[in-house]
Amino acid sequence: MSQLRHLVIATQDPAKALEFYTNVFGFKELKYMDNERASGYFLTDGVLNIALLKFKTDQLGKGMDYVGLHHFGVFTDQADHCVDMVEKLGGVPYIDEMDLAPLADRKRPDKFRGFEGMVFDISEEPWPGNVDYQK
Repeated sequence: MSQLRHLVIATQDPAKALEFYTNVFGFKELKYMDNERASGYFLTDGVLNIALLKFKTDQLGKGMDYVGLHHFGVFTDQADHCVDMVEKLGGVPYIDEMDLAPLADRKRPDKFRGFEGMVFDISEEPWPGNVDYQK
């Protein structure tokens, strides 16, 4: 079974979001990230990797001022099977649709748009901060 291990929240102010989520819920800060897609912070609750990101393009078609759930990610040891099933059921690679370059460390497209347009990641590697993550 695939496991939900990654949530991404779009925010206009990653630093203030970091302050809020670490102080209110006690989430642990993992690192700051800034790349061609977005910038912001990664946190963990010990099970999930939680990203608080300000996106550099309108990746969801909801406008640059959108805040809220952006996408989720699943960790699975059957990534190829999941990708095949996504495509069989009408899902599409998100990076193709958005004309985003694949991240260099990925074996296949990492993002997809599936049922009702929801965006998600499929990964055979756990995110830092996950219970499954081993350094």
